[in-house]
Amino acid sequence: MAHLVELRDVYKIYGEGLESEVRALDGVSLTVDPGEFVAIVGQSGSGKSTMMNVLGCLDIPTRGDYYLEGTDVRELTDKELSLIRNKEIGFIFQQYNLIQSLTVLENVELPLIYQGINADDRYDLAMEALERVGLSGRVKHRPTEMSGGQQQRVAIARAIATHPPIIMADEPTGALDSRTGQEVLQFLQQLNKEGSTIILITHDNGIAATARRCVRLQDGKIVEDREQEVDWL
Repeated sequence: MAHLVELRDVYKIYGEGLESEVRALDGVSLTVDPGEFVAIVGQSGSGKSTMMNVLGCLDIPTRGDYYLEGTDVRELTDKELSLIRNKEIGFIFQQYNLIQSLTVLENVELPLIYQGINADDRYDLAMEALERVGLSGRVKHRPTEMSGGQQQRVAIARAIATHPPIIMADEPTGALDSRTGQEVLQFLQQLNKEGSTIILITHDNGIAATARRCVRLQDGKIVEDREQEVDWL
């Protein structure tokens, strides 16, 4: 079976060659297979945010290779990278990144507009996603009229509306209370049960423990990569 994600000896270096050079990623190799739930965990400065940016095609490695579904990401144009981010990866961020002037429905429809999906199909896909997160009755609300947990559910609906094979969640519970955060994690687990590949970025060991595999970063290097027992399977 081909790997969904493969990093080969990847470096991300800022100020390369300078005395102040920073190796945010320092010779990282990693594979993720379809259907995995992987937590990438580390403290501030460990390289986990840089890892997310590289995996999510938001940034390109300084050196090394990144293959996504067998495609060499470094060979792609900016337009091709944008298409991959829109179709292949659903992003969930700590701060939701919703557009405040748009309604809930309009926020969820945005990635579908970028894909060129017609208005009727856009509506159906967005409503399906909002139904899944329990917000089909609030489609005309704006983010400022909703709680943090509800806004994160809108962000999840936006991420899953295109049915991407990869869901990338960057500290998705960081702005939420513990109960609401647990609901978000349970929803990610459910998506994984249904076949989505989940890559969860976190600094929290407790949150990392909800994934079936834990990859630990320190000083830009992978220092641990292990399978772990979880009680939701």
